[in-house]
Order: sequence, then structure tokens, then C-alpha cells
Amino acid sequence: MPGAHPAFPLAGKRQVRVRARLLGERLDLRALEATAVLATQPLTVSVRENGCAVLLRYGVVVLFDLAPLEEVAFLDSLKPLIVQPVAETVAEETELLVRPDERERIQGNDIVLHALSLERLQLVAEVLGRSVVLDRYEKRIDEEFDRVEPFALNLRQRRFSPKLAGQVLQHLGGALLSRQQMVGRVALADKPELLWDHPELERFYSRLEDEYEIRERHLVLEQKMETISRTASTLLDLIQARRSLRVEWYIVILIVVEILLTLYELFFRS
Repeated sequence: MPGAHPAFPLAGKRQVRVRARLLGERLDLRALEATAVLATQPLTVSVRENGCAVLLRYGVVVLFDLAPLEEVAFLDSLKPLIVQPVAETVAEETELLVRPDERERIQGNDIVLHALSLERLQLVAEVLGRSVVLDRYEKRIDEEFDRVEPFALNLRQRRFSPKLAGQVLQHLGGALLSRQQMVGRVALADKPELLWDHPELERFYSRLEDEYEIRERHLVLEQKMETISRTASTLLDLIQARRSLRVEWYIVILIVVEILLTLYELFFRS
């Protein structure tokens, strides 16, 4: 990669189309071939003459002002970087409007900016990327809840069987895996590293974060996952208790059989 950063391709534009796409579980950015790097943390590159993209390691790419054919070609070039591609399309779209005389705000589905700086663009990408990942995990956890609910009703009605327990644990395991992936790869609660170098942009980032309800959605998701974790623990305890009770009954039966055999020896064979 070149040592000097190229010129910012969006400089001077007053309106920019933005599209965030979830491509896979993560992006192997080390495998990225030499390209026009605008910035790192997060990695930002030029695309063609007039567009750019932010590549987020947790599997999201955010595209700025790419024509449809340019977008298709660029996404195709990223395929070697994608680890565990996702089948479903998860995306967020917005428009950046540059209005120097107005306050920065969210207006409908648009984001109004004082200026189109590279740092603001990167923060927009961070928020959209987190929103896309949250959207995917929200759907996955809701699906697991829907699958587990009938089994939970059966347990409540004391219709318990090893097969039923295995099915519940399978679904709970999927939800717990989602939790591990989300916590380990995305770090949704952490501030972007960019803000440590540009604290003047914290208010701008906070407004974006509030608009897309990143913290609220993350908290709700954590609560659901904690419920799933407790449910899994309770179910495992129940299974263990049933097994222990079964073993105790086996021991009692064996003792009774041993006593009966002893009595048989004493009274009938004598």
C-alpha cells in the first residue's frame, strides 16, 4: 500500500448516497491487495475516481457514492476477503447532505452535515455498520426465541423428554453462539477509536448513535441473550436432576432385587 494517502474523492460534493452491506462474519483485511487507502481505523479506500468505501472487520462494507455497476464490481473484488459469507441481504441506506449554514442533524432518512470530512464519513460508516450487524443479530435471536417457545410450553406442562431437551439445547446453543460472535467481534458498546484523536466529533457521533438507537438495541439484545443463557442453565440443571433421580431409582431397584434374591436363598432353598 502506498505511504501517502490519495486525495479525498468526495471533496466538494453536496449530496452523497450511502449504502452499508453485511457481507460475512468478518473481513480478512490483511488479504486486501494494494489499493488507494485514504485512512485506517477504520480502513477507508478510494473506489474509482469519485467514490470510496469503509471496510469494517466484522463483515460490513459501507459504500459512498458508488454507481450500481461500480458497487457490483467492488463487492465482487471483496469476495476473497469475506470469511463465512452470509446468504441474506442485510443493508442500511441513507443520504449525506452538506449544508454549511445549518446545524448537523438527522432529517428523515438523511444526515445533514456542516462539511463532508473524511472523519465524519468514517463515523457515519461506524454507526451504519453497527446498525446492520445489530439488525442481523436481532433477527437471529428473535428466530431462536420463536423456536424455543413451544418447547418451553411443553416443559411448563411437564411434558419432558430427553429428545425435547436436546432440541431446546440445540436452539439455545445457536443463540449463545450469536452472543459470543457479537461480543467478541463487534464491540458495540465501545467508542470508535477515531474519537480518541478527534474528540470534537463526539457530539456528532452521539447524535448518530442515538438516531439509530445503537445502545438501546444493544441493551435489549443483551437482555434477550441473558434470558437465553439463564434458560439454558436452568434446563441443564433440570436434565441433571432428572438423571440423578433416575440413577437413584436404579440403585434402589438394585438394592430391592438384591434383598429379594437374598430372601429367596434363605427361605426357599433352605
